[in-house]
Amino acid sequence: MTRQELAQQIAAASLLHGHFVLRSGRTSTYYLDKYLFSTQPQILARLGHEFAARIPQGTQRLAGAELGGIPLVSSASMATGLPCLFIRNQKKDYGTAKQLEGRVEKGDRVVIVEDVATTGGQALEAAKVLRDAGAVVVAIIATIDRLEGARENIEKEGIAFDAIFTVHDLGITPSA
Repeated sequence: MTRQELAQQIAAASLLHGHFVLRSGRTSTYYLDKYLFSTQPQILARLGHEFAARIPQGTQRLAGAELGGIPLVSSASMATGLPCLFIRNQKKDYGTAKQLEGRVEKGDRVVIVEDVATTGGQALEAAKVLRDAGAVVVAIIATIDRLEGARENIEKEGIAFDAIFTVHDLGITPSA
């Protein structure tokens, strides 16, 4: 499957039209339902390889935020052989009461794998959890950049940003 074919499959599987409120609070006439592409094994496997090709050298761990980032980081982990971390939206109130699942050591160089980036808010929340645990967040790599400020917000925090696709790659022309 070529990169263009992957983009077409993602768009065909997940692009919805209508009126949507995004996590950022913004409204949009289109929505990319990440669960409709991240639950397709052939798409997920190929995305793992796409993430692997973008992981900076020296990265020691990968991380994904609940819930959409979990299948993506798992796929990237399998493609790279790097261990992964799961970041909960909040600490669980039972068992170990952790917000960060998996092993992370102070100074570990971590890349966050993200699904759809709009403003980068969830990815930056995940980066804070990792930094609080002593990790160095090297980069955030999104599957899709909606081109609505994620890159600028993430880079302003001193974290490199990359995306496998932008909305333009998926054939989407956002209305102004």
